[in-house]
Amino acid sequence: MTQAGGAVDGRVARGNETRRLVLARTVDLASVEGLEALSLGRIATELKLSKSGVFALFGSKEELQLATVRAAARVYQDKVVRPALTTPPGTGRLWALCESWLEYSRLRVFPGGCFFYGVLAEYDAREGAVHDALAGAQRAWVELVERCAAEARDLGELRPDTEVPQLAFELIALMEMANAHSVMHGDPAVYRRARVGIATRLAALVTDPGLAPEVG
Repeated sequence: MTQAGGAVDGRVARGNETRRLVLARTVDLASVEGLEALSLGRIATELKLSKSGVFALFGSKEELQLATVRAAARVYQDKVVRPALTTPPGTGRLWALCESWLEYSRLRVFPGGCFFYGVLAEYDAREGAVHDALAGAQRAWVELVERCAAEARDLGELRPDTEVPQLAFELIALMEMANAHSVMHGDPAVYRRARVGIATRLAALVTDPGLAPEVG
């Protein structure tokens, strides 16, 4: 009984390790070439795995794509969201969130820049499970930026007439433009331009000049 249980545990452990190996490759690949570039056969060949073994783990190309989106979301949480949320609520947290995102893009956590910016265009006009997963991830990000902005307003650090959805839209647009320009042209200077733009926008809304972010 012990031997059988140990064999099962060993297979599960190997399966989990293979899954991690596959997803570490697919998130990087999709960030550069898109989710449509993923296939069970390609990944098996690149990683020198059996195609049947990869199929047993994911079952279909769509499930591989969905698992890749989920894996990228976990990385996004670890690299962008959680570090920023260690800053207390207010303009400091909102600024930290923008800084965290810009560093995530600048440091190429994913080789193609922001994973979600890169793959959203593939699926924005489509229907289906992958579209829904990406739309949900984007919606969660926008809602987080809005929530941080609303906290800053409700704490009295931003003017009470601050239009939160508009502010979040503008901040995200500046971040995404920096990512797109840097990936296309290899120009790191755009990250400072985005920081200056974000800091300027927030400085116009803070209720105390001392709360305005500074760009180093």
